[in-house]
Amino acid sequence: MTLPWRGSSNPPIDPDRLPLFRGLRPRKKWRYLGVYGPDVQMCVGVAHIGPGYQAFWAVHNRRTDAFRDRAALWPIVHFDETSARFDGVDVSYRPAGEPVEVVTMHGSYPIWTRKTPVRVTGTIDGVAVDSAGLVDETAGHHARVTRWMWSAGCGTSDTGAAITWNLVEGVHDSPTNSERTVWVDGVPQEVGLQRFAPDLSRVGDLEFHAESERSRHDRLILVDSKYSQPFGTFTGSIAGVTLREGYGVMERHDVRW
Repeated sequence: MTLPWRGSSNPPIDPDRLPLFRGLRPRKKWRYLGVYGPDVQMCVGVAHIGPGYQAFWAVHNRRTDAFRDRAALWPIVHFDETSARFDGVDVSYRPAGEPVEVVTMHGSYPIWTRKTPVRVTGTIDGVAVDSAGLVDETAGHHARVTRWMWSAGCGTSDTGAAITWNLVEGVHDSPTNSERTVWVDGVPQEVGLQRFAPDLSRVGDLEFHAESERSRHDRLILVDSKYSQPFGTFTGSIAGVTLREGYGVMERHDVRW
């Protein structure tokens, strides 16, 4: 296959048929839903490293400034291709734009991801939501040491268009056929390299204003994962599109797995 590859369907590898191990490399696979809006921000995810499992969630109620989160090595969420339910949260989601799939090499093996803008409805901590969000699905035999910085968010442009973005540095970040994307009213456009500030205060021409943060440092027998994901608001522009309002996350992940 010729990599990197970017498209909307039919990637050159089947993520559902990747073996649990390739040599000593365990398969990493996860699904993540982020909900980014003016009243409530939320994430929920399920991740697998080889036979290992972790579920996690976090909720920031911007009306009350309350933040809570949880992670566990056993099922604490119901999370499938259309819905998510856990403590105080019951939401459904559906595509709200064209998905973007990318396959690149990482270490010795290819890795895959699909990013999909979604519309999320339901209740979060008693708040009725009808909000934009993003689903991140990933699978592959990543290198033993992996580091990335990532940003995802949703908002409105100064012309009233619905905006969703996905930016990354460290994985799937080749000059072309990367996962870097801005969706304008659901239509994707790849964007060029967007540099992240070391303190996560900025990516490209987007300035980030942190409000709450999910962070963990898991030290296990074969895995050492240091993770930080603050929620907040964004101002500025991306790919020539100026935000009227923007909500979302920045993320830093440094892992040995």
